[in-house]
Amino acid sequence: MMPDFSKGDGLVPCVTQDARTGEVLTLAYMNAEALAKTRETGFMHYWSRSRGKLWKKGEESGHVQELVSLTLDCDGDAILAKVRRAGPACHTGAATCFHEPLHGERGVVLEDLLRIIDARRADAPEGSYTAKLFRSENHRLKKLPEEAGEVLMAAKDHDREKLAEEAADVLYHLLVILRAEDVAWADVMRVLEKRASQ
Repeated sequence: MMPDFSKGDGLVPCVTQDARTGEVLTLAYMNAEALAKTRETGFMHYWSRSRGKLWKKGEESGHVQELVSLTLDCDGDAILAKVRRAGPACHTGAATCFHEPLHGERGVVLEDLLRIIDARRADAPEGSYTAKLFRSENHRLKKLPEEAGEVLMAAKDHDREKLAEEAADVLYHLLVILRAEDVAWADVMRVLEKRASQ
């Protein structure tokens, strides 16, 4: 079965989702050419309605989306794409295009935290704890085992609230160390994916 391109000016909506996390990244449009190019190259291509042309996601920013799978909906008029992404999905720099709350609360996404950490590294604002960690290798390397010890104590005491707090501290300090060494979170996830398949 192929998408029904006969409606909507030859375009069908394509919902793009992070294959690893399940997070919805964007809603874009595809025509037959975009679909063919995506399947041929293994990278997401869309049809830009504003520019009236085919474009490869990340062709300028480098934030490409590597194709994992394409699934057609039951009516044949929408596509679900699952991808491995390199960088944020949104042109604003946000991890996902869906970052403007209309109702309810929005949770913090790991990519948002990484973006903030990168900004503190680049700007080094005065008084920023994160910037301080980037300035001192000794300080940031000492903090991780210290926070890990706090996790162990909270677990030993069966203090769930404290355990969540200390686990957040460990994750945060680990992310700072990874960024200081220019190791991407995606690199860590690739290792875990390999181990999960063994």
